[in-house]
Amino acid sequence: MAKKSKSTPALTHIDSSGEARMVDVSAKPATERIAVAEGLVIMSKASLDMIVSGNAKKGDVLGTARIAGIMAAKRTSDLIPLCHPLALSKVTVDIVPDKKLPGCRVRATVKVTGPTGVEMEALTAVSVASLTIYDMIKAVERGVRIEGIHLVEKKGGKSGHYLLTDNAID
Repeated sequence: MAKKSKSTPALTHIDSSGEARMVDVSAKPATERIAVAEGLVIMSKASLDMIVSGNAKKGDVLGTARIAGIMAAKRTSDLIPLCHPLALSKVTVDIVPDKKLPGCRVRATVKVTGPTGVEMEALTAVSVASLTIYDMIKAVERGVRIEGIHLVEKKGGKSGHYLLTDNAID
């Protein structure tokens, strides 16, 4: 195993013997933490028009996807093995139809006051909201693509503020 220099960041979920572990956050102060993630659901113009008009056979695609994303954020620790269960104070999932793609832009914002961040909760919310859109329209289009899921912004905690410098997803 190569020796790490002070400038090389260490993986926090791997112990000194290389085993996966849950990070002990008990000594960390509870601070306000916010994370924003986003992604794209690319589809045909016809599928997007069906979603926007509310004519999908399974019902309100965007409303259902929004609720699914919120529920997923709250269940992140059940899905991602080493994530801490958190008492989230806010989760919003915004889904904006975009005729230029064509498709939907999915953005989640998650907030907590606690000893660990909420990046995974925001990313999980976007992922599940995007998957829900796919599920609800797959009967009319199987070629839908989910792309570019990424962290846009993170505030709070020891590592401070992170803001993606090139926020455009094309």
